Amino acid sequence: MLYWLTIFSDGGDFYNLFRYITFRAGGAFFTALIFGFLFGKPLINLLRRKQTHGQPIRDDGPESHLLTKQGTPTMGGVLILGALILSTLLWARLDNGFVWVVLLVTMGFGAIGFVDDYAKVSKNTHAGVPGKVRLAVGFAIAAVAGFVATQLHPVELTNQLALPVFKDTLINLSFMFIPFAMVVIVGAANSVNLTDGLDGLAIMPVMIAAAALGVIAYAVGRVDFTEYLDVHYVPGTGELLIFTAGLIGGGLGFLWYNAPPAAVFMGDTGSLALGGALGAIAVLTKHELVLAIIGGLFIAETLSVIIQVLYFKRTGKRVFLMAPIHHHFEKKGWAEPQIVIRFWIISLILAMIGLATLKVR
Repeated sequence: MLYWLTIFSDGGDFYNLFRYITFRAGGAFFTALIFGFLFGKPLINLLRRKQTHGQPIRDDGPESHLLTKQGTPTMGGVLILGALILSTLLWARLDNGFVWVVLLVTMGFGAIGFVDDYAKVSKNTHAGVPGKVRLAVGFAIAAVAGFVATQLHPVELTNQLALPVFKDTLINLSFMFIPFAMVVIVGAANSVNLTDGLDGLAIMPVMIAAAALGVIAYAVGRVDFTEYLDVHYVPGTGELLIFTAGLIGGGLGFLWYNAPPAAVFMGDTGSLALGGALGAIAVLTKHELVLAIIGGLFIAETLSVIIQVLYFKRTGKRVFLMAPIHHHFEKKGWAEPQIVIRFWIISLILAMIGLATLKVR
């Protein structure tokens, strides 16, 4: 919205700053951060009044959670989404289709998570909206996003899958591109949701992944950068840097209250929305496979659950002491902050590897 202040610019004054994506990204970051600090405490107090029992804790989870996490309010993702949406609407160009696609996915998956969280806290049960319903609505939102992405991409990239490192190679997915995009977006949303099991565990890797994807979005949206890096040019994606900056600012504001011991959990409201946003950005920037590297931690968490379930059904035995895998390490005696910080380090390493694919060929 503030971009339109450039109409008052003569090319060399203060208003000219709003032409620069990097300046507006900084503005989005600080707007979201301040929003988080201002409204974090009032929101937590409101959630505590409305949620008598807080987030229901599973009886089959780690025993320590029943003592340390019982009564903690959930739905704190509302704080992140409020900061993110406000900062994006304020600082991004609202005539940019890529921005609206990511906002659609974020708000859509946030709504799914909100309904799920509300069902859990209102009935004081860990069983919220049925999984099939959540997936069906999620795939519908992702289908719309995938279709719009095909309309926004340059003709030469429409329905194409770009490969990292092998930069001259494009795989034509044809009519399978939209189903592929749906799997990427829904898979990312649910992977982040599975990772959100310890205080601060999910939000920092999400911010790290958002930072990496923001750099990628900015790079592929500039023709000079794409020529230097020899990656595919997708005009307009640079505006997504403003969205990711807002996500990081809002995430830091939330982390202030979510750091151990957490005063609030993001819940499905936050985890589904932020995961879906990461998947959408990867689809829009044609870096779906790079997301698998950057978000490798989320994939590991998801695979641990899949492996555990399939192996148990086949043999009656367990591969891990408990899944997702962060609970396995809890059972092995690792302290919660130890697990969280080590997983943060892994996320940062994976993000750097993902960014390296921009240059390596």
